Amino acid sequence: MNNLKERALKYHSMGRPGKIEVKVTKPFKTQDDLSLAYTPGVAEVCLDIADNPHDAYRYTAKSNLVAVISNGTAVLGLGDIGALASKPVMEGKGNLFKNFADVDVFDIEVNETDPDKLVDIVAALEPTFGAINLEDIKAPECFYVEEKLRERMKIPVFHDDQHGTAVISGAALLNALEITGKDISKCKLVVNGAGAAGIACAKFYVTLGIKRENVLMLDSKGVIYKGRQEGINKYKEFFANETDARTLEDAIKGADIFLGVSKADILTEEMVKSMNDKPIIFAMANPDPEITYDKATHANPNVIMGTGRSDYPNQINNVLAFPFLFRGALDTRAKMINDEMMMAAAKALALLAKEDVPESVLKAYGVENLKFGPEYILPKPFDPRALIYVAPAVAKAAIDSGVAQVENFNMETYKEQLLERLDKTKAVTHYIYNKAKSNPKKVVFTETTDPNILRAVQDSLEEGIVKPIFIGARSYTKEDVAKKIREIGLKETMLDKIEFIDPIYYEKTDEYAEQVFKERSRKGLTRKEADYLMRHRPNYFASMMVRNGDADSLIVGETYNYPYVVKPILQFGEKRDKDSVVAGLYLMIINNKIYVFGDTTINVNPTSEQLAAIANEAACFYEDLTDHEPVVSMLSFSNFGSNNQAEAKKIRDAVRIIKEKYPDLTVDGEMQANIAVDKELRDRFYPFNELFNKDVNVIIFPDLNSGNIAYKLLYKMGGAYPIGPILVGLKQSAHVLEMGSSADMIKDMIALAVFDAQRKGCK
Repeated sequence: MNNLKERALKYHSMGRPGKIEVKVTKPFKTQDDLSLAYTPGVAEVCLDIADNPHDAYRYTAKSNLVAVISNGTAVLGLGDIGALASKPVMEGKGNLFKNFADVDVFDIEVNETDPDKLVDIVAALEPTFGAINLEDIKAPECFYVEEKLRERMKIPVFHDDQHGTAVISGAALLNALEITGKDISKCKLVVNGAGAAGIACAKFYVTLGIKRENVLMLDSKGVIYKGRQEGINKYKEFFANETDARTLEDAIKGADIFLGVSKADILTEEMVKSMNDKPIIFAMANPDPEITYDKATHANPNVIMGTGRSDYPNQINNVLAFPFLFRGALDTRAKMINDEMMMAAAKALALLAKEDVPESVLKAYGVENLKFGPEYILPKPFDPRALIYVAPAVAKAAIDSGVAQVENFNMETYKEQLLERLDKTKAVTHYIYNKAKSNPKKVVFTETTDPNILRAVQDSLEEGIVKPIFIGARSYTKEDVAKKIREIGLKETMLDKIEFIDPIYYEKTDEYAEQVFKERSRKGLTRKEADYLMRHRPNYFASMMVRNGDADSLIVGETYNYPYVVKPILQFGEKRDKDSVVAGLYLMIINNKIYVFGDTTINVNPTSEQLAAIANEAACFYEDLTDHEPVVSMLSFSNFGSNNQAEAKKIRDAVRIIKEKYPDLTVDGEMQANIAVDKELRDRFYPFNELFNKDVNVIIFPDLNSGNIAYKLLYKMGGAYPIGPILVGLKQSAHVLEMGSSADMIKDMIALAVFDAQRKGCK
């Protein structure tokens, strides 16, 4: 614990104290920027909002701003520690909002325990915010404060301790009921803990279908029953039933569901044994649950259990609910978050748990597989798809239930916008995927049982961008692929969309072998060796498939070293024309813009002639992909003749060759990297440059050392997103992955390979 305390204190104090800051979102560098951001320009915006109050959503941060408000009376399990001490928690809540749903937050800690005064304070903040998240306010005051604020305010007011817990546990309940085959209307529910979370969860379960007369609730004094006077308020009274049960031991007998929001170790193994078979237990006391996972499963191996802990299966964590509820509410300018929206969120989360789990989530949790079942009834908190599943469902429910204040809401456009919020590079990659989707191509794969390849292929099939061909023999048969698909929890239906080819029996294998022999016989290759390569070396066979037009593109390299797999492509591929140079490019997405870097993977120390050809290939690729003019910078350590070393002269000569052979290409150099990417600096000191007032988008490096180092540093330290390597200079489309590429990167490469096949005229 001491170690945890030291680490937590260090984490919060390092660098800038705390966990949040405010960032400017508009240009603020010139006098003109100042006049627009503040006086006199801002007055025009103020007057517009005065005339049209709803325009505040258009011109200010209100549309994406939530207040996280607490008076510190019930903080996490720490109790009434006061408003100031609650601030680290509220800042943390802001982190969760921003990181999971791109919602901005101001945390507001209020020194006020009088409920009516607290209501007045919060209500007065309405002009600033698009929604209010109440946090860590003790019961029963939290119910009263929320009720009054909902009556007074025309923006969503949501007490997460109540409703966030209800939504996420409700999603878990829906899936647990499905697995156990229980009918919710016939289930007996026991709730231990009658605070904010317990009462809200029980009410939500009633909305889901639990009968109120089948609910027994307990507080610190025992069962809440009809006629009990001690410790009762109107919120607890709602769940008072006629019963002889007075203790948890009495109440739990014959129960189907236990919900614990109380304290550790209160539920015993004997109590679990007294429940109905296939019991559902949500033991959510933190940090230690009402019963441990080991004890519960020992008492009844058929139990489905969820806790608040990440080291047990089925973590019930509010972060899966509140960011996305608020996202959907803000984006529809909803007046409130109602039962319909919460129900939609719960059902969306329950549905997501049944989908295949992406590689990024498996890596985050250090597991090889997660599949819907008793130990996986909820998505993991770090599953990025929760935003895409939940927010649209909430938005639709807001619109359908009449609390939304937007018109002409386009759900498909909204989902695309959410993807871009989730990952800023998606705005660019989505464009590439649309290019690929317009005319899917046959892409051949040889690493057919690799999990990342399989995940990427499945996702690409669902996107509708590829027609996959799997090359297999011996341990790479269709049956082997099917087995691996089952192991990693993918959909076996994808097998029906994959063409499987065994080179040993393929009708054109002999033809390929003869072709290889004719071309390589004067380089020491025998006819028998050619036959062996085609039948037993899938990468060579795949290269010949593409060479002969029987596949449109090739992707290899996930499990091989780059030089090993690029060799057959270079041996059997045809150059685009006699002047072409085969080179490796990387598409670098930086601040939502596409740049092409070359050469990053093939030519170690290219000549001036080769650099000129590489620049032309890179420029052609950029123009075909983006439909924009390529602006090419030839990099060096020298600026426009400032150094006469051979290395600088090589670049100077390359620029001269480009202007002679490709006169329409916008290019200049040699220049240093900072001069290339900073046009104001470039134009001020070198006004004669031929890129004047243009932003560079194609960057050619003088050698493989500099190109390879630069893109990797930008990726790992500069926040750039790389897609590649992309082989250019070939008549056919063929591409080699970096060994160990993630499923997402492979999927991006599939889209680019399809696009590359399109631009090369493949059928």
